[in-house]
Amino acid sequence: MKSKLAVLGATALVCAGIAFAKPVSIEDLAKYPAISGVSMSMEGDMIVATIHNPGSNGEDTAVASWDISGKIDTSRPLMPFAITPGNDRMRLVAARALKGGIVQVVGRQPWTGVTVGCVEGKTTGAERTFLNKTYGTDKSLKKFDELFTRGSTKRVNAAMEQCMRLQASTSSVIQTLPLDDDHIVISRGGTEGTRVLRYNIRNDTEELLFRPGGEWRNALLDPRTSEQLVTQRIEPDGAGDYDIQYQLLNPDTGQLEFATGLSSKASNRFSVDVDGRDDATGKYYVITDKFSDLSEAYFYDIRTQSFDPEPLFKVDGFSVGGVLLSQRKADFNALIGFAIGGPAGNERYYLNADLRAIYEGLEQAFSGLNISLLGSNEDFSRILFSTSNSANPPAYYLLVDKAQVAVIGASRPWIDTASLRETEFTSYTARDGLNIPAFLTLPKDWKKEDGPLPAIVLPHGGPWARDTNGWDGSGWPQFLASRGYVVLQPQYRGSAGFGRNLYLAGDAQWGLKMQDDKDDGAAWLVSEGYAASDRIAIFGYSYGGFAAMAATVRENGPFQCAIAGAGVSNLAKLGNNWSSNRLQRAIQGNTVKGMDPAQNTDKANIPILVYHGDRDVRVPFFQGKDFFEAVKRKVPAKFVAIPDMPHSGPWWPEHHRQSLGAIESFLKTDCGPGGL
Repeated sequence: MKSKLAVLGATALVCAGIAFAKPVSIEDLAKYPAISGVSMSMEGDMIVATIHNPGSNGEDTAVASWDISGKIDTSRPLMPFAITPGNDRMRLVAARALKGGIVQVVGRQPWTGVTVGCVEGKTTGAERTFLNKTYGTDKSLKKFDELFTRGSTKRVNAAMEQCMRLQASTSSVIQTLPLDDDHIVISRGGTEGTRVLRYNIRNDTEELLFRPGGEWRNALLDPRTSEQLVTQRIEPDGAGDYDIQYQLLNPDTGQLEFATGLSSKASNRFSVDVDGRDDATGKYYVITDKFSDLSEAYFYDIRTQSFDPEPLFKVDGFSVGGVLLSQRKADFNALIGFAIGGPAGNERYYLNADLRAIYEGLEQAFSGLNISLLGSNEDFSRILFSTSNSANPPAYYLLVDKAQVAVIGASRPWIDTASLRETEFTSYTARDGLNIPAFLTLPKDWKKEDGPLPAIVLPHGGPWARDTNGWDGSGWPQFLASRGYVVLQPQYRGSAGFGRNLYLAGDAQWGLKMQDDKDDGAAWLVSEGYAASDRIAIFGYSYGGFAAMAATVRENGPFQCAIAGAGVSNLAKLGNNWSSNRLQRAIQGNTVKGMDPAQNTDKANIPILVYHGDRDVRVPFFQGKDFFEAVKRKVPAKFVAIPDMPHSGPWWPEHHRQSLGAIESFLKTDCGPGGL
């Protein structure tokens, strides 16, 4: 469905006799979205979002608030109640409506200094990174005070005080306590260890709830009282493996007890997520793949140490992503639905009759678009929702009195969505018989009878992640497809979300069978008539950048060139130090093995573009620069250092301009003989 706010008309380009719609411009993707990160207060009286600062032409950000407590005029777009921009040093990158009129705002600025292990990056010496600061304000957006900064009241040295400030900048809200008007629960890490605190949003005071014992990944808290319901620990078993242990609160004894049915060896790599506790039975909702290739929802009873015989919910072909529990006072904590890891990502199935009717009504009204319900008030008279799909950037609306829709805004209304084609969910068979899910994006008006096109194989980062056929925030699939390229996003072995078998098949296969999957995707494109065999490139970021580097040194590969963004090139230096979290190292660190591009640079045989942000602390700058230096005398190679770019977004407009411009130019002129 074409965006209601798209106003640009398509113009035609002609390439090899094929007419294509106007390509998405670099500028359209580079500038900040007109609106993003939209949220509604728990009372349903306020909406908050990040917008691009009016008058900045998308070059700067601001925070906006909307007052929706009174009568809503749905005949015209809702106008913000207040707008506040960032400043020269700090850009506002996120905002969230909490409760009690409190708005949480996150600002981000470049920062260089000694982290002493308090934030991601080096533990010694100065690190060039970013500092996030969290502020609290109200809907007027006039007075900003730092949140989560009080910390300890005892005197500390200057280094520890700096560390506490950095810890505050990385604090996360882990429980909103919907029935408590004054408090939320936050988690804060750092040199003092992880602490879980009950935080008063009104007077910036906090109290320690507990310090998780041992290594832990999360803690489930009672949403009414913030009492600890679940803990997760990891302990060495003495035989080179680790025991992942769970404790659940027994409602009969009031004690945390070891849950034998949930625990397992780290090497088994089971997915076990405890999503909540049922008020009526005292049983826990557990999403797990212990009994099936795909994750399913089960009840687990700590009193009997057993799962129910049959799953609560499962879906043919896809994993269950989680349970949906009500935040309304009328039916607080009731099971209202399930999240499903379908092609679009986090899809929803609602059990609550009112929500199901609302959801289905919106699906009919916005046919062809994915609907996401983002928030509501107590009686569902105010429901915030968004629409999007792979060819339509998100747009945000307010459903009023279950009958009328008010427009809030579209994230990129300047993009001509009529010139884009929706991404298809498909699959192909790898050389060893494994089924590889994939997403395919084609130029708008291309048909097979028009003949094969140049193609890009675009592996995702992670690698323990996945793509969807929703709108891609990077813009890469449509950026490339609108320029006449076929784009294939393989969900190669090692990808998450498509079953345990596919996930585990990537263990210790970096650059080996994982790389076969990308090569086999290229072969599939040719066999299906999508791509010309001598006009295929590989482009990826992060782990995808590793895949592009691996392709560069892989002999007899199918690619004419490679583009590596922020790629890992040296597995020997990554090793078990890839994460500072001991649990992640135990579960996944020992799977990071395979063909090391840094050890095989003498085999480089195709042109490569490497680009890397100089404030990347996730994949350090040397990983990209060293690989470039090693291959530049063997193959045509380019290196682009992007000033002030971190590993993960939100990236700044200048970051997008540099990276997208380099990608476009390299594919056009430097990819193989005469360009792709």
